[in-house]
Amino acid sequence: MKVKGSVWKFGADVDTDRIIPARYLNTSDPKELAKCCMEDADPEFSKHVEKGDIIMADKNFGCGSSREHAPISIKASGVSCVIAKSFARIFYRNSFNMGLPILECAEAVDGTKAGDKVEVDMGKGEVYNITRKKTYQARPVPPFMQELVGAGGLMKWIKKRGKV
Repeated sequence: MKVKGSVWKFGADVDTDRIIPARYLNTSDPKELAKCCMEDADPEFSKHVEKGDIIMADKNFGCGSSREHAPISIKASGVSCVIAKSFARIFYRNSFNMGLPILECAEAVDGTKAGDKVEVDMGKGEVYNITRKKTYQARPVPPFMQELVGAGGLMKWIKKRGKV
C-alpha cells in the first residue's frame, strides 16, 4: 500500500485530547469528528488539511486516553498516514483497528519539514521525501496489519471474511 501527501508536523506527547478534544465526544460520526481534528494542537488543521496529507510527529503520539475517536477523526479528516518517532501502544492498536496506517520512523520525522511532499510504501516501510529527495527506512507494516488497513479496519476485515 502506497500513500502520498503533504506533511503536517507536530511535536512530542500529542495526546488524544489534543487530537480530538473531549468537548466533541458527544458524537461518533467520523465527518463531525474530522471537523475538530487536531483543533487544540493546530486550530488551522481541519480547515486546511487535504485528502492524502500525512501527519508526522515526535515521540509518544496518541498518548492519554484509549478513545478510538482519535484515529477515527484523523482518518476522517483525509490524512492518509501518521508517521511518528513512537506511538502510545493503545493508539497504535486503535489506529490499525480503525484502518488508519501508521509507521514509526524517527529519521523521517527528523529529516522532514512541514509542507514537504512525502510518499510512503507501507509494505516496504519506506518513506520517500519527494521534496528533499531522501529515503528513510522504517520497519515494514506486517502483512496482517496491512490487511486491516486495506479492509478499512478490524470490523470491516471481519465482515469481509464472513465472520459477522
